[in-house]
Amino acid sequence: MDQPKEKYPVVRDIFIHVVAVLTIIPLAPVINRYIPPVMIGKWNADLVLSVLISALIIRLISWLFKPLIIPGFIVLAGMLTWNEFTDGYSFGNVVHDYKNIVSNNWRHKNLKERDLSIRPALFETATQVLVKDLQVKVDYKDSLVRNYAVKASVENFDEYHPKYGPVVRWLSLFKVVNENFKYVSDAQRDEYFAGPRETILNGMGGDCDDHTILMVSAMRSIGAKTRMIVTQGHVYPELYCGDKAEFEKMKQAVLHLFADQISKGLHYREFNGEYWMNLDYTAHHPGGPYLNDLAYAVIDF
Repeated sequence: MDQPKEKYPVVRDIFIHVVAVLTIIPLAPVINRYIPPVMIGKWNADLVLSVLISALIIRLISWLFKPLIIPGFIVLAGMLTWNEFTDGYSFGNVVHDYKNIVSNNWRHKNLKERDLSIRPALFETATQVLVKDLQVKVDYKDSLVRNYAVKASVENFDEYHPKYGPVVRWLSLFKVVNENFKYVSDAQRDEYFAGPRETILNGMGGDCDDHTILMVSAMRSIGAKTRMIVTQGHVYPELYCGDKAEFEKMKQAVLHLFADQISKGLHYREFNGEYWMNLDYTAHHPGGPYLNDLAYAVIDF
């Protein structure tokens, strides 16, 4: 006796294949969170690698048990909708990550980056006094500063910690400080340097030196290495990015997480194989434009 033929097998197969493709799209960036940046030449290829891994997983599921594709898609969509199951990773992050691969591999390749070497001029007496006054105000062991830094370090990008590690804590801290800092000038002809505790208690108000003291102190309190750069009428912080390989990872994280703010490339300094990135309050992202390329003094800690 002949078996009854299944109705519309072609339609069913087409539907399953469409669902499979739709599953690959959000699954790839979820997998990408656990893959460190992969560089092929100057190209950031880890998201492409994630798409291939995602496609292989879906293909394997289709081969073993095709009907699992549909409930698998529903479960994945549910996890991204109620993102507490994915540590805060949601559909918004999926869109952001796909925009990032286009931004990193195409738009930013045509942007000019600054490669500046520091050659500080000889310290004058006034500069020496300024350096000492700034150094003494840095306090990364103060409990208020440490607690502020820790809280700010987990406000943003936590879902990318498996991918970039401690870097996301530093970038989150930068974002919180620079989004909340308000410029308030000192009295005319009187320079006042506020400690980091003062700036926090004052509602994040101050001038460039107050911002720099706070940024350096807060960053150091969560393990980042920073320094101050003194230039004509201005002082600003820089973040240590390591050697060239470590800098490339830092650069990929910044281009990824601040993709919407970056339009003119990243600004940084390289000297003797060490890379430093601008963290000035005037920038909307780490590596923003320098107000002045000339360095009168470099204050290390």
